[in-house]
Amino acid sequence: MTSLKSFLAACILGGFGLASPVLAADNQLPEMKTVAAQASSKDLALNGDAKCTRCHDESDNPALLAIGKTKHGVRNDARTPTCTSCHGDSDKHINLAAGTQERPLPDRTFTKNSKTPVQERNDACLTCHQKDSKRHLWVGSAHEVNGVACSSCHQVHNGHDKVRDKRTQAEVCFTCHKEQRVQFNKQSHHPAIEGKVACSDCHNPHGSAGPKLMKRDSVVETCYACHMEKRGPFVHDHRPVSDDCTNCHMPHGTTADNLLKARPPLVCYQCHSGHGTPGVAGIAPVAGTFGKVNTNIEQARGCLNCHTEIHGSNNPNGGQNLLPPAFFLR
Repeated sequence: MTSLKSFLAACILGGFGLASPVLAADNQLPEMKTVAAQASSKDLALNGDAKCTRCHDESDNPALLAIGKTKHGVRNDARTPTCTSCHGDSDKHINLAAGTQERPLPDRTFTKNSKTPVQERNDACLTCHQKDSKRHLWVGSAHEVNGVACSSCHQVHNGHDKVRDKRTQAEVCFTCHKEQRVQFNKQSHHPAIEGKVACSDCHNPHGSAGPKLMKRDSVVETCYACHMEKRGPFVHDHRPVSDDCTNCHMPHGTTADNLLKARPPLVCYQCHSGHGTPGVAGIAPVAGTFGKVNTNIEQARGCLNCHTEIHGSNNPNGGQNLLPPAFFLR
C-alpha cells in the first residue's frame, strides 16, 4: 500500500513538473540505470575522455570539447594524446574528497596564470612534438631561455589556433614584440598585418641555428628565399648586400620607401662620402667644402640616377661598379 502511495505521489508531482531529479532517478528501473551509466562513461572526442566529459560538456567556457575539431582530437590517429597525456592523471581533481569545498586543479594546467612550471608545461608538448625537425632546436632557443610556454602562443582546445593562421599570426607575436608592431604599422612594411606574409615565413619560433631565430643560417639567405633576383652571382657585388640586408633595410617596416633605413642619398652616405668631396663615411658631403662642387647635391641628383644596380652589377667596367651594363652605350 505504501509503495502505491509513493507511486501516485510521484505521478502527481511529475504532472506538475515538481518531481525531484533524485526521486526520478531512485524510481528508475535497474535496466534504465545501467543504460544511463553506460552513456555517461562513453568517450566523446578522445579515447578515455569519459572521466573528464562526465563533467565537462559543450556548455564550458572556454569550449574545451572544441579539441575534437583539431588534430589533437582525431581518434583514429594512433599519435592522438588523451586528456591525461597533457593534464596528468589528476585524481584529486576527478575524485573530489569528502568535505572539500573547492575542487583542486588538474595536475598540469596551461592557462595564462597557471602555477604549473613552464618547463613542465612544455615537456607535456615536447613529449610528442620534439620529434619534429622544426622543433629539435627548441632547447636553448631565445623563447625557451626566456621562459615562453607553448600555451603562450598556441590554443590547443580551439579549432582555430591563431598563431597557425597567416592572417592572425602577427597579432599573437605582437603580444610580446611590441616594437615590431609599431614598425609593421609604418607606411613601408612587409604585409604581415594584411595577412600576405607571416612572421614564421622568416623566423622559426621553436629554434634556429641562424641569428634572431631566422629560418635559414643567415639574414641574407632568409631574404633570398623570396628575393631571388638579389642573390646573383654578379660580376660586381655590393658588399653590404652579401653581408647583411639589414645594413640598408628595416625588414619589419620604416617610413622610407622600399623598407630603407633612410631616404636616398642619405642611406648611401652611411658608407659613401659622395663624389667631388673627400668627406667622411656616414656624414653627408657638403657642396663646396673643399673648393669643389658636389653636383649630386647642387643639382638635386641622386645616387640612383646612375647607380641603378645597387644589389649587384654585371657591368664589365671594373671602375664603374653597380652601373647597368649598357651605361656606356648611350
